[in-house]
Amino acid sequence: MEIRGGVELPATRTDIELHTSDGLTLVGELAVPEERDPVATLLTLHPLPTAGGFMDSHIIRKAAARLPALADLAVLRFNFRSASSPRGRSEGEFGDGVTEAADLAAAVRFTTERALPKPWLVGWSFGTEVALKHGLEHDVAGLILLSPPLRRTSQAELARWRGSGRRIVALIPEFDDFLRPAEAREQFSAVPEVELVEVAGGKHLWVGEAQTRRVLDEIVRVVSPDARPLPEVWQP
Repeated sequence: MEIRGGVELPATRTDIELHTSDGLTLVGELAVPEERDPVATLLTLHPLPTAGGFMDSHIIRKAAARLPALADLAVLRFNFRSASSPRGRSEGEFGDGVTEAADLAAAVRFTTERALPKPWLVGWSFGTEVALKHGLEHDVAGLILLSPPLRRTSQAELARWRGSGRRIVALIPEFDDFLRPAEAREQFSAVPEVELVEVAGGKHLWVGEAQTRRVLDEIVRVVSPDARPLPEVWQP
């Protein structure tokens, strides 16, 4: 079976709820490998809710559909406060990246309670802002930033990551709508250990199978390198 589009590979998928410190219930899903323990965990943070971002935004949905089977990864995805998807609506109102600190804390707490190994924050667009603003407070292995806009993250917040000992990898599309490679090199200079991956031909939304494969391959390169190269055909 060719792996592309909405193909969903085998995994154990469980609907979950997260409970925030300010009393909200958030809806989500945990996908884990069917027959093996996960080697690491992707805690995914989706794009802007007010612009249609949710836990089913395509890169995040495809990570959950493919990577438990292909790379032995656990994938946790959830709707930030106020966001809706077929899974349901998370309670609360949009917090512009500020009150979402409690959403992130609830997700990290969930990974701890479930003894999920080696959590990585995988943010996309708005999700990168939440990761950069609040992720340093948590015991995570590192950050993978997809199309970071750096609109809500101040230079002071960014500079706090310098010397943190956390691995940070940022995928910068050549034709991004908000932050292109030259500007990204300048802004991320505050944290010289950040690995910038400049993606030729890439766009902010990573539309199309070629861009999807590139993003998922880069995630696996960082988190589960023994699983590369990701196959294009599924052989159970």
